[in-house]
Amino acid sequence: MKAVVFTLGCKVNETESGSILAGLEAAGWDVSDSLEPADVYVLNTCAVTAEAEKKSRQLVARARRYNPDAKVYVCGCASQNSPASFEERNVAYVCGTEDKEQKVLARIAEDFGMACYSGLFPKQTRTRAFIKIQDGCNSFCSYCRIPYLRGRTWSRSIEDIKRETDACTSPEIVLNGINLTAYSHEGRTLTDLILALQDVPARIRLGSLENGIISEDFLQACTHLQDFAPQFHLSLQSGSTAVLKAMNRHYTREQYLERCALVYMYFPEGSITTDIIAGFPTETDEDFAESLSIIREAGFARVHAFEYSQRAGTVSARLKDLPHAVKNARLQQLLAEGRAAEVRFVSSFAGKALDFIAEDRQGQYWTGYTGNYIKIYAPGELVPGKKYRVEIERAYEDGAIARCI
Repeated sequence: MKAVVFTLGCKVNETESGSILAGLEAAGWDVSDSLEPADVYVLNTCAVTAEAEKKSRQLVARARRYNPDAKVYVCGCASQNSPASFEERNVAYVCGTEDKEQKVLARIAEDFGMACYSGLFPKQTRTRAFIKIQDGCNSFCSYCRIPYLRGRTWSRSIEDIKRETDACTSPEIVLNGINLTAYSHEGRTLTDLILALQDVPARIRLGSLENGIISEDFLQACTHLQDFAPQFHLSLQSGSTAVLKAMNRHYTREQYLERCALVYMYFPEGSITTDIIAGFPTETDEDFAESLSIIREAGFARVHAFEYSQRAGTVSARLKDLPHAVKNARLQQLLAEGRAAEVRFVSSFAGKALDFIAEDRQGQYWTGYTGNYIKIYAPGELVPGKKYRVEIERAYEDGAIARCI
């Protein structure tokens, strides 16, 4: 029997899908994380934007094109937000976010008369291993539905996380969570967790962070890791203090830039990547100009920009939405400025040596990422999962051409 577990959305969703894959594989199923012919499809959905929720609904039809008779199981944030929109598509089972791995596996076990193997470490389907350490969010940003869909924050124990990192054979581990910065278990913080992972030989990368976590103690802890990936994805959302306040983001433009400066002090070759929303309802032309200018001022290495999406049930949904044309025009400017920032960052390493882990073959090149998240395009015959020392030559596509040295 063949099962596909297909994921939309964040790395936490990917990690949870990995647990479903592991449970099915342990029960004897042939498993895949790509859409292809199968007997069962588990669709792990996303609702971070209206477009993501639309794609989640469309995913049912996409899966059925491969096998109209397959059983389809739906879980995740979109089905938590609107279960009826999936139930009306005649799927076999719908659940939300709470205990979704266990619920999906139990239902498949019931439907097919098989054993249920929940609670396993996720099956790793990439060179990088994603390890979930936290779930939920208490922040309630005014534009975001996730706290309502994922619930309040909770964290795994350091001992449990350590067991998983010890069992992991991947060359890179990415620690992720819905709000990684909120990690806290029995009084121990993300800084304590990082210190507890000092003996892990794999490269350790952190998922998305809130800038409030950035402190000298936190950054000092990162320097103690055997192989730390100095990429800090610090969610920004707007370069305007006025808009940040309307978003219920608890920092100012100036405070954010101070945290960026602290990162560069500890990691001069480190990178800061970020998210910026284009066209929040209260965003004026002047506010938007501040979002554009902070891209250069903060020295971002990469910018993920996207249009504001009005989400029912959020505080900002009560505000008058800006015209789509205005939001799209601002988005295009952010994308262009973000691309220019990326080229500047990559070009600053021309002639310098960095380590990267080979991941995939793309034409004549092997691709993978450096610790500071430059995508490398290296010619030659390389071994996936192996770390190589390369010299950066020039910016290329979404990364850099480099040669092994």
